[in-house]
Parts: sequence; structure tokens; C-alpha cells
Amino acid sequence: MAHKERGYAHRVDIAAAAQQVWEALTHSRQLAGWCSPQAHISAREGGLFRACVDRVTEFEAHIDVFDPPRRLRLIYLPAPQLPPTDTVMVDDFLLYPVSGGTIVRQLGSGVSATPEWDTQYLRLRTGWQQAMARLKVFVERQAGTGGAA
Repeated sequence: MAHKERGYAHRVDIAAAAQQVWEALTHSRQLAGWCSPQAHISAREGGLFRACVDRVTEFEAHIDVFDPPRRLRLIYLPAPQLPPTDTVMVDDFLLYPVSGGTIVRQLGSGVSATPEWDTQYLRLRTGWQQAMARLKVFVERQAGTGGAA
């Protein structure tokens, strides 16, 4: 029996060019500066993303869409420390250049709606929301366009 799934969506407007935002998403050193200290990415289609987004659980994901500087999609690999599930968790980062900067939309999906996943869902959703705020500050500081805490 298949379980229902839930997701989340975050949007952040960043006063910097899409290429600068893309580099913060796809260069390990920059990723570690806003996402989590041990974050790592092999930035290519078929590459690997690894981070502790919620500051508790380490996630690994396969990069199945890599379209610079517009789209990065992660398909999470099963993690032994998480409850079992028959769902596939995905995070999709979409970058839209606009006058004065870039809109970043992050769409998360495939999180199990079973009670065993309630805590993890809240950690994941909140962790990414906080990470997107840190991404904004990180990139804007680098670009010299703001980012005061």
C-alpha cells in the first residue's frame, strides 16, 4: 500500500546574478559556507550532493538534473538513520534571473506522510527554509549588495 507524500516550497529573492547564486549551490567550498560545514557536491549530472541540512541528519542525493545556471535537482538516497519509506524524496532548485537579482525557488517533494516521518519532515522543511535565508545572506555579501544579518 502506497503512502501519501508531502512536500514544501521555499522562495528567496537574492540581489545577485544567477551565476553567483549557481556557484553558491554548486561549489563545495561555497556550499559549506551557507548550507552546512561538511557539505560537499560533485557538481555534474550524475554527481553527488552531501549535506546535513537540518543540522541533525546527513543526506546524500544523486544529481539527476544539472542545468547551469538554471536548475539543480537532487534525488535523495535512502539513509539508514531515517524511518523506512517507499517514497522518493526530491529537492528541485530553480533559478530565475530578474531585474536586480535572482529568484530561487526550492521545491521539495516525496516526504512520507506517515507519522514516523513527522519530525523528520519538520526538520527538513525548516532546515531548508533556514538554509535558503543563509544562502541569500551569503551570496549578497559576496556580491556586495547587502546581506546584513
